[in-house]
Amino acid sequence: MAISRYLGSTKNLVGSALGLLGVLLHVFGVVGGVWPVVVVGLYLVGALAAPPEKIVLTTDLASLREELDSLVAKIRAARVPAEATPHVEALADVLGSLLARPDLDADATYGVTRLVRTDIPLAVQTYLNLPWWFAVAKKVNGTSAADELVAQLGLLEVDAKAVAGQFFDTDVRKQADHTRYLRERTQEG
Repeated sequence: MAISRYLGSTKNLVGSALGLLGVLLHVFGVVGGVWPVVVVGLYLVGALAAPPEKIVLTTDLASLREELDSLVAKIRAARVPAEATPHVEALADVLGSLLARPDLDADATYGVTRLVRTDIPLAVQTYLNLPWWFAVAKKVNGTSAADELVAQLGLLEVDAKAVAGQFFDTDVRKQADHTRYLRERTQEG
């Protein structure tokens, strides 16, 4: 993977172009029998002088959306309690609406990433790791593992709605500002 990434990198492309220049210098007789050293030297100069690749630290929302869809499909196919299904569907709706926005800010992206990659899988996987008969029947402090899963998914749903609320508050404020502007404009005229 690292090799294929390097082959398409700016450093390799600039180095290859300069290496090709070294071959052309040999073809036109500018450099004699030392042309292989010239080609390698020019490649190294180009590879070292080229700017480094950009480092992208943001989350790719399309891949995060695919992860969410895959996670929800796996949960639907798994043996989760029927009471958990509405929470899973609500989580899918809320997180899906956030991921549909290309202008998702860093805070919302962090919240969605945490929910999709850590919190939801941890809750469901912990439950699924238990044998079905134990998950439904065994009570710890009066609640079964199925009850705990439903409670966890409910809390995660509240968390997802809070993340969405913080993000969509900006849109609500914009809408209110526009309404105020339209009222002022119609009162002036």
